[in-house]
Amino acid sequence: METVGKAGEPIPVTVLTGFLGSGKTTLLGKLLRRPGMADTAVIINEFGEVGLDHLLVAKGEENVVLLDSGCLCCMISNSLSETLADLYFRRVRGEIPAFKRAVIETTGLADPAPILQTLMTNYLVASHYALDGVVATVDAVHGMGQLDAHMEALKQAAVADRIVVTKADLVDRQSVAALRERVQSLNPSARLVEAVQGELEPAEILDAGLYDPSRKSLDVQRWLREEALVAESEAHGHGHAADDRGHEDDGQTVGHAHTAYRHDDRVRSFCIYLDEPVSWQGYAAWIEALRALRGENLLRVKGLIEIEGTGRPYVVQGVQHVFSPPLRLDAWPSDDRRSRLVFITRDLDRAAIESALDLLRDPSAAWKAAVDRAVKR
Repeated sequence: METVGKAGEPIPVTVLTGFLGSGKTTLLGKLLRRPGMADTAVIINEFGEVGLDHLLVAKGEENVVLLDSGCLCCMISNSLSETLADLYFRRVRGEIPAFKRAVIETTGLADPAPILQTLMTNYLVASHYALDGVVATVDAVHGMGQLDAHMEALKQAAVADRIVVTKADLVDRQSVAALRERVQSLNPSARLVEAVQGELEPAEILDAGLYDPSRKSLDVQRWLREEALVAESEAHGHGHAADDRGHEDDGQTVGHAHTAYRHDDRVRSFCIYLDEPVSWQGYAAWIEALRALRGENLLRVKGLIEIEGTGRPYVVQGVQHVFSPPLRLDAWPSDDRRSRLVFITRDLDRAAIESALDLLRDPSAAWKAAVDRAVKR
């Protein structure tokens, strides 16, 4: 069981993703010039792609360079887990500056799930690092078409905590507004920002996780943002406090401007509230059922649950088949003491998730029923 607020807290990691040509590398290159990126280790695939020559102060050993903004740039060698571990131990030995955060840039075609899973479950990595947030770039010029044609682009935006609309200065405001509306409908709990000519303040994308450095404390509500999801649902007239945006199984979207089939008609965002605490046994059975039966369809899960007998809430999150250990909080973040779970799923509706919630109440009986249903499909 993890606790927070202690000495030796893990280094927060931001994952920067986005489809090919979405302006991700341009954005990163300009961010590296900003003083707000000081004390940051940036992990990329190739130095040449970002164009670092004019930013160098000194070339470090092997795959690490130091930039004049005060941040480090490291090229991935072998695996991501080995690169992260190597950076950390160089930091401990004083061979490189003591960076306070890390940013990982993915390739344009990358599914971000394996990177998030490495951060959550690789023992060596998870001992020293913690996922802070996922940032996805979406191109204002080609974004609509990319979301239609490529599931990778869709998943990148769906799992993000922050979404950056790039190249907004190259199209009219009506096109930008249409893209923003679509992305917000896809992932209502993500905060949207715009980058003009590739420029953005680091504060717009960093520190998107549980820990708020400005307040020196945890901010679960800022991280979870389930109220934004509920507001989006209510704005589209579904009349349910945490609906799944009105999707029907025939692939059509109800209550939105577009009715033709799109990839994102398969992606659903909803929040489920629980009025009663759950047992550890029930929580474990629920996780195992979701992972075993529908793990591939769980793009991301974030939530806050109360475990019976503890009187305290626990933060939980998962990406497909992988869930991180529950994180204990010292107190509830507000007067609302209901457990709440935010889901972003693919080809998996609210009703299917709600049926699995029986496991939280009666683990043994509900697990048998879930397996029976799966076998009959």
